[in-house]
Formats: sequence, C-alpha cells, structure tokens
Amino acid sequence: MIVFPAACFAAPDGSAHQTGSEAISLHSSSASAENTAWNDAADVPAPQHGRSEVSRVGVGIRLSTLGAGAEVGVALADKLNVRGGFNIFQYSRGFDHDGITYKGQLNLRSGEAHLDWYPLGHTFHLSPGLLVYNGNGAMATASVPGGSTFTLGGTTYTSDPTNPITGTGKLDFVKAAPTAMFGFGNLVPQSRHFTYNFELGAVFQGAARTKLNLTGNACDSTGANCVNAATDPTVQTNVAAEQTKINNKLSPFKYYPVISFGFGYRF
Repeated sequence: MIVFPAACFAAPDGSAHQTGSEAISLHSSSASAENTAWNDAADVPAPQHGRSEVSRVGVGIRLSTLGAGAEVGVALADKLNVRGGFNIFQYSRGFDHDGITYKGQLNLRSGEAHLDWYPLGHTFHLSPGLLVYNGNGAMATASVPGGSTFTLGGTTYTSDPTNPITGTGKLDFVKAAPTAMFGFGNLVPQSRHFTYNFELGAVFQGAARTKLNLTGNACDSTGANCVNAATDPTVQTNVAAEQTKINNKLSPFKYYPVISFGFGYRF
C-alpha cells in the first residue's frame, strides 16, 4: 500500500526531468539558429555607393570666345568623359577699308566634341577634341560711291558715277578643325549635382579664306578708261592681291584662342 503512492510520485519527477532537458535542448537549438542567421547576415556584402549608382550624364551652358553655347557630357570611366556641344553668336557693324565701304556681319557657328581626361582626380582635365563643324566667318556687302576712289592691290581706281562699284565679301575657314583644351571642372561630377567648367585652349583652323566679288565699272585715277571690274584681268589680279592682303592680316587666327566658362548640372 505504501509502495504504490511512491511509484506514482516518482513518475512525475522523471517526466519533469525529461521536460527540462527538452527545454534546454530547444533553447540551445534556438540560440544556434540565431547565431547562424547573424553570421549569414554578416556575410552579406554592404551596398556599394560608387560611380555606377549615380547618373553618368550632365548638361551645361557656357559663354566663350566661340559664342554662347550648351553642352552635354557622359562619363565613360572614372577619369574619362566625352563631351559635345554647340556655339552661336552674331554681330553686325559697318567699316571702311581702302576706300571701300563694307557692311559686315560676324557669324560664329560651331559644333564640337571633346574627350575629357582627369589625370589628377576629377577637376583638372586635358581635353583633345574636334570642331566637327566650323561655321565661323563673316559676310559683307561692299560699295564705293560714284566718283570716289578706292584701292585694290596697291592700285588706285575711281568708281564710275554711271555704274558704281558694288560687291560682296566672304570670310571663312576650314569646316572641321582639331582643338586642344585644358581647364578645371567636371560636367559629370561624382558627388554633387551642380558644377562648373573653365577652359583655355585653341582651335587649329588654318589660314583665313577671303573671297571678294566686285561688279560695276572701275576707272583710272582721272575717272577715264573705265572697265568692268568683274571681268577685267588687271582688276581681278588686284582683287586677288587684296584678298591675300586681308588673309595675311588675319593670319594670327590660324590658331583661334578659346576662353570658356560655364555652369552645369548632373542628373
């Protein structure tokens, strides 16, 4: 009679011991799972905030000796951009040269492309390039009032009062020309949106090409012996000499200086 109750009380003690062991086992398993999850999370690489995650395109506006313009830049690599843009400017004025009255218009029209290399970081750059379209030049109308004298190639003529001298003039350069630039600024900066660009350089556009076309009658200094200026061989020879004279005066512009400053925005 005494043994039965003891056996009954002994059974729960064994069950409690087993339940405690199971609880310890479950706690150990849970801790192990948490440690594994933590280690797995630690193995996941942190996100990289490099150049690949920022926009590689920037746009800008500028003022330069080529005119007012706009440009677009695209980052090709960490220290290499490609950039292209256009320039435009127009100015009109009248002037007299060797007795001939000109009403001229200066036209600056160009399109350009550059490769920007940043050897020391992301600000100072060297930029070889190309003026892919060189429309820089001038147009003019020419006139000499009847009875007035003018000079062509060192020879003095008189404009015929009955058929005075008129004409046109044109100045241009080769339509494509290499450029070399250097400066400070980056149209596609890595760490900000607003930027600037300052550059110095030159366009290697070669010699000026002047064309002067005259019509009307050119007479000698006394007003006699008038000839057609458009067809007379002597007058045309002197016209060619005048064109050469103008081209020589413009010889420094074979290397057209470029000074540029602008602002930009990277998207």
